[in-house]
Amino acid sequence: MNMRKTILLIFLITVGISSNLHSQIIKGEAMLGLNMTQVEGDEVHGFRKPGVNIGVGALVPFKNNWDVSMEVNFSQKGSRQKKQYTDSLSSGEVITGEYKLRLNYVEVPVMIHYTDKDFITIGAGFSWGRLVGVEEWEHGKRVETTTLSSGTYDKNDFCYLIDLRIRIKGPLKFGFRYQNSMVKIRTREFSDLTGSTWTRDQFNKVLTFRLIYMFNEEQSRRNRNATPQ
Repeated sequence: MNMRKTILLIFLITVGISSNLHSQIIKGEAMLGLNMTQVEGDEVHGFRKPGVNIGVGALVPFKNNWDVSMEVNFSQKGSRQKKQYTDSLSSGEVITGEYKLRLNYVEVPVMIHYTDKDFITIGAGFSWGRLVGVEEWEHGKRVETTTLSSGTYDKNDFCYLIDLRIRIKGPLKFGFRYQNSMVKIRTREFSDLTGSTWTRDQFNKVLTFRLIYMFNEEQSRRNRNATPQ
């Protein structure tokens, strides 16, 4: 069974275990935020590459203070390193140490959340991301061989997620999320000016900061309180 089917199965099983689901109102959410990302294993360090995170989702209450959610997000990941030096190879090529990678994904996270006192929500889960765009630059020049169809980067990104949400006011919440690839997105061989080479597996790491607007949350809360536990 592949990861996509596993994620969907977890979502359906969790929904199915609720004995009073018919009395609950499914909550909706719209999210807009910023990713700060890095690629572990690319010899560039730090969450330096910003990107867009935008999406929609649904949360299904299955027990008092517990929800299971599924989202569909557009999420930009990657890596960035500013100019470090200026040098020339014997071939005349100028190298600067600059690096930039932009990976665009459509992601489907599935998570379980617990809400305390209708104020703070913590969650954890998994996501499957599909690569829909890739661009790479080295020493300030575009790497023409790195394309979506070249197979340089795996088109699937399987991640685990940790999520924190704090209510700002009414249906508006602030969200923080940490995301890490569980499976490598690329294996790359590096070399230096001395001729030494080494190989490293690469993984996405993402810090996400979002504003989340909830729909039907108050109606769902009233139904929950009115339903015998």
